[in-house]
Amino acid sequence: MERRNRGWRTAVPSPRAAHRWECTVVRSCTRTSDASRNPPICRGPTPMKNTPVMDATTRRWRAALFLFMLATGVSMASWVARTPAVRDALDVTTGSMGLVLFGLSVGSMAGVLVSGGLVRGHGGRLVIAVGAGLLVAGLLVIAGGAALEASAGVFCGLALFGAGLGLAEVAFNIEGAAVERTLGRPVLPVLHGCFSLGTVVGALVGMGLTAVRFPVGWHLAAIAVAVAAAGAWTVRAVPAGTGQEEAEAGDGQRTGGVRAQLVVWRDRRLVLIGLIVLAMAFAEGSANDWLPLLMVDGHGTSATAGSLTFMLFAVAMTTGRFTGGPLLVRYGPAAVVRASAVVAAVGVALVIFSDDALLAGAAVVLWGLGASLGFPVTISAAGEGVRNASARVAAVSTAGYAAFLVGPPSLGFLADHVGLRNAMVVVLVLLGGAALITRALRTPSSGAGVEPPGARVPGASQSDLV
Repeated sequence: MERRNRGWRTAVPSPRAAHRWECTVVRSCTRTSDASRNPPICRGPTPMKNTPVMDATTRRWRAALFLFMLATGVSMASWVARTPAVRDALDVTTGSMGLVLFGLSVGSMAGVLVSGGLVRGHGGRLVIAVGAGLLVAGLLVIAGGAALEASAGVFCGLALFGAGLGLAEVAFNIEGAAVERTLGRPVLPVLHGCFSLGTVVGALVGMGLTAVRFPVGWHLAAIAVAVAAAGAWTVRAVPAGTGQEEAEAGDGQRTGGVRAQLVVWRDRRLVLIGLIVLAMAFAEGSANDWLPLLMVDGHGTSATAGSLTFMLFAVAMTTGRFTGGPLLVRYGPAAVVRASAVVAAVGVALVIFSDDALLAGAAVVLWGLGASLGFPVTISAAGEGVRNASARVAAVSTAGYAAFLVGPPSLGFLADHVGLRNAMVVVLVLLGGAALITRALRTPSSGAGVEPPGARVPGASQSDLV
């Protein structure tokens, strides 16, 4: 059973979801002619009734994903907010700091490249458990390296942290897509919104501790304990074998591994989706890595003001992800991502070219709002192939995390020659390019076996997404 609404193709995955769909269709759709030949055309979303009740296992599953994504966001923002303090403790130049940050890139890309295959071979729960352990170990090593003023220690800690991040993030995207199919409504935007909410919390804590000159080492060690607690509960709540089940679906052949992630790139549409997520993730990752230093070094603000600016960015990201659902339903992913890229580009341009620190700080809100929906929406679009949904999600996630984690550190080397503000022109160019190719996010008008991983229901209200 399929329904269309402004570019989304919605497949109903279960009788309970189908019942909810039909209740919505009766109130919001009008049949134009013979129903056997013409599907209903939706005139607009209607608040859904008769929503199925989630069982306890699914509720715990979804809550566990939300919790650990929140904890991951807190840990990432805690590191980012204390980047100026770590740079000062290590007494290195901006270029040398870029080299230290490269440890995060090396570890994260290693984790991202193997995560999809590990999920298909061993299930998402085991991969999440390993990722959580590496995140905790990385935070502790970073804390020790900062306390000992050892650049090599911080580099190794970031490599461990990045490996855990790469493993967990791809596994979470696959798990989130599975929850979407189970519930018959979107989960990925809110899941990534929890990460952004965690960055808000982490930025607030980091800003306060920076203001009182709290030692970086003790700060990151405390965050490691919190991440360990969240990870332990999450591993117990996530069901086993989700990725394995997807790998064995369809024709019975296993679709995991790096080979499957390479094969799916033969799809030209998926290549364009990968370029979009690359640009949008690069815009988000650049802010995560460099925004505090950009305000401190580029606009002459204090370290506390730099942390405050990053917090504004995180708040904007969170707001966009938690409130973007109705916009996606009304206008479709292509139009929303196109507008998002333009808004983000305006924000980045103001940060680069404005000499007013207050205006640049305010423009960060546009930067965050514009970058907020790019990653989750493109991940959902990538999973539209039923036969290789997990491989497509893992492949596009790899492209996104490559831009998110590998690209921004390279800006440090460019900044040594042209300055950090001028180096951000790269972000501006990528956003402009993404805005030109968002047509790829439109659902194909034909083709069997195409559905989004979230089985989006046009009648769902925002309250149904949380």
